[in-house]
Amino acid sequence: MKIRPISDLRNRYSEVEKEVLDKGPVFLTKNSYGSMVVMSIDQFEYLNGSIEDALDAADRQAAATDMRFTHEQVFGSIREGLCNAKRSDAV
Repeated sequence: MKIRPISDLRNRYSEVEKEVLDKGPVFLTKNSYGSMVVMSIDQFEYLNGSIEDALDAADRQAAATDMRFTHEQVFGSIREGLCNAKRSDAV
């Protein structure tokens, strides 16, 4: 995880942009506290699109069947997906 002061966005924009494009999101701090995360448009669209696609698929499945999942099944699957995503990012 890359953390930079928010002033770098103004003073070193090209460096921040290169980091975002090469390495992923950059976390910006203001007065030593987290302020925002900067990511590329491609990263944002991937995250947003994935969520929208999953919600649309869930709506279609719910309308087509009486099958339902428990809280543990749903959140266990989400946790597993997040862990797998972290592992693939580390490689």
